[in-house]
Amino acid sequence: MRLILSYIIGLIFGIGISISGMANPAKVLNFFDIAGSWDPSLAFVMGGALIVTFIGYRVVLKRPAPMMDSGFHLPTRKDLDLRLIGGSALFGVGWGIAGFCPGGALPALGTGRSEVLIFVGALVVGILAGKLLQNAMTRRSAQTA
Repeated sequence: MRLILSYIIGLIFGIGISISGMANPAKVLNFFDIAGSWDPSLAFVMGGALIVTFIGYRVVLKRPAPMMDSGFHLPTRKDLDLRLIGGSALFGVGWGIAGFCPGGALPALGTGRSEVLIFVGALVVGILAGKLLQNAMTRRSAQTA
C-alpha cells in the first residue's frame, strides 16, 4: 500500500510540474531573465506550493503519527553551516544555468530530450561525488581524532 501511495503522490507531483510548465527549462530561465523576457509564473507556482505546504503541515502535524510510519521525521537542527549554505548555492547556480531543478527534471525524463538526460546524469554523478567526498572527510576526521 505504501508503494502505491508513493506512486500516486509522485504522479500528482509530476503532473503538477508538467501542467505548470516547470519541466520546460526555457520557462524557468525566463524567470531569472529580469531585464529581458521575464516570466513571473514560477513565482506563482512557488507561492502556491508554499501555501499548500503551510496549510498541509498545520493539518498533518496535528495527527499523532503519519499514516504510513510510526512517527514524523522532522529536522531538529536550526543552525546554518557551510554544507547547507554551499549546497543551497550550488543548487541555485545549477538551476539558473540549466533551467532544471530535480523536481522538474525527473518528470521531464519522459520527454526523452537530451538536455534532460544530461542534467539527470550530471545530477546523479554530483550526488555520488558528494557522498564520496563526505565519506572521505568523515574518514579523515576519524583518523585525526
